[in-house]
Amino acid sequence: MKLRVAENFRAVFYAPFYAIRALGFAEREGLAVEWLPSDAPGGTIGEVKRGGIDAQWGGPMRVLKDHDSPGATLVCFGEVVGRDPFYLIGRRSQTALRLQDIGAMRLGVVSEVPTPWYCLRSDFEDAGVDTAAMRNAGRLVDKLTMPQQLEALAAGRLDAVQLFEPHASRALADGNAMLYAASSRGPTCYTTFITSRNGASKRRDEFAALTRATQAMLDWLAKEGPAELARVTGSFFPGVPQELLRSALERYHRAGLWSHTTTLSKAGFERLAYSLHDGGFIAHRATYAECVRDFGRPA
Repeated sequence: MKLRVAENFRAVFYAPFYAIRALGFAEREGLAVEWLPSDAPGGTIGEVKRGGIDAQWGGPMRVLKDHDSPGATLVCFGEVVGRDPFYLIGRRSQTALRLQDIGAMRLGVVSEVPTPWYCLRSDFEDAGVDTAAMRNAGRLVDKLTMPQQLEALAAGRLDAVQLFEPHASRALADGNAMLYAASSRGPTCYTTFITSRNGASKRRDEFAALTRATQAMLDWLAKEGPAELARVTGSFFPGVPQELLRSALERYHRAGLWSHTTTLSKAGFERLAYSLHDGGFIAHRATYAECVRDFGRPA
């Protein structure tokens, strides 16, 4: 059995996916996987839809977006990241913990991908913060990359910034303060494998093997812990020192970021769909049944 599977982009919170590769979990299931890079977030999704690539991992937001238009073909399976990996980090003098307080600050939000802001926006709105007023008042900055946000924070041009690891650990090591962990929201289906309906039909046995390999990795991670995850995946992050990588993965582990089962959380899926719909990213909320496949169960 063979599959061609692409990464979404290189990110520390995707470390468990690299552990599947590093530890040979797919091969133990009789599956040969050609792991492909991606030039940009979601950069291979067109190839997945056309059948040139069997699957990629990434956010189910792409499946929900696909189902927002006629002729939807994408489905997702194999949850790995079940909570939001982003943090709000403030300058050293900041002590605010409530979202209402953060909403009054000059805040930088992620520009590289859309999901972090839509999820955070819903958190703000649910807490009674008017995000449109934030934007109109010039307090919301959404054009900076995460490294640029860190520079603006250090220069005092921003009061708080939205980051994932290892940027968050670097900022905290510099003496900045953790203001909010998006993982505290609870289940939010953040990263799964994505394929097409046609691929799901043609590659059922292969995807079942990939699902078993993924579950074996999640079981291994629950037993061995984040320090071992850092050790086996360090080569995938050559620009991140091992100590920093271990610190970042330990923070994610404590937050319960990674799922214990590959079955997509219905609550997590609904929270993601709610956030995307509430923020206007999608006009129609497709159902769990329309978007999700579970290759761990009989057809």
